[in-house]
This record gives sequence, structure tokens and C-alpha cells, in this order.
Amino acid sequence: MSKKLLSVKELPKGDVLEAGTAILFETGDWRSDRPIFNKELCIDCKRCWLYCPDMSILLDENKKVSGIDYKHCKGCGICSFECPVKPNKAITMEKEVK
Repeated sequence: MSKKLLSVKELPKGDVLEAGTAILFETGDWRSDRPIFNKELCIDCKRCWLYCPDMSILLDENKKVSGIDYKHCKGCGICSFECPVKPNKAITMEKEVK
């Protein structure tokens, strides 16, 4: 049995949704730039994970950064900006190819 989707008029005022629903919405196709993760350069400081507004930085079973969830990443570039690795970042931004 599928859940009935609300119409625009039925949405609560301010479009307030219950917690934990963002996982249901794949927003990765919004981006124009894509973060590219280089595991070889990563020092596992987790700044990218901490600052990502979409929780798109993936951690492996050992809690080490392992990649990017492109289904939810909007390409804001915060992960790359926050990466302290110099001179080359462990996360760089490239134009999205569709």
C-alpha cells in the first residue's frame, strides 16, 4: 500500500516535513559542479563530512571517508572548500557532465 502524496494545498504551512524524510528525495541532479574524491590525498580529518549540508560524504565501516553520495549531493563545493589538504585538495570540483 503506497502512501498518498500531498498536494501543494495540503502541505503544512511553511512546508514542514517530519524528520528523516530527506533520504527519500534524490536531489543530485540539481548540481552543475561535481565533487571528485581522491582517497590517496585524504588525511581523514572528516571536515568534509562535518560541513556537508546534505550528509553526502560517505564513511566506511571503520568511519573513514570513503566517497560521495551523488544521489543527494547538490554540488555546493563546501566539502572541497573545507578540505585542508594542500597544495592539492582531496576533494576537487569539476563541471557536471550530463
